[in-house]
Amino acid sequence: MGGKPHEHMTQEIGPTQLFQLGKRQTDAVLNLQKELLDTYEEASRAWLSRVKSEVELWSNLASKLTATHSVPEGLETYRDCVSQRVQMAAEDGRRLFDDGQKIIGVITRSLNGS
Repeated sequence: MGGKPHEHMTQEIGPTQLFQLGKRQTDAVLNLQKELLDTYEEASRAWLSRVKSEVELWSNLASKLTATHSVPEGLETYRDCVSQRVQMAAEDGRRLFDDGQKIIGVITRSLNGS
């Protein structure tokens, strides 16, 4: 078992190889950042759209409630709105999970060198 430690790594690294190694690492980090930013931007657009739909939902409720002519009609209008809001919340959960999966996928691929 004699021999030098790291005997299998006796190949010298010259300036060109060092530069190429640094360039590959820099490119990998830049690609990761770009992919993450693209993923964040896509998620951001989806969530902005979602916020707009939330505002629209509650604005429509106000308009519909003012147009109702009875308490039962008002309650039905409110129930429909709340039902739609619950559906939106379920979609929010799925979107949040999917966005998290995309981000984890980007990072995992980067760590695996893919």
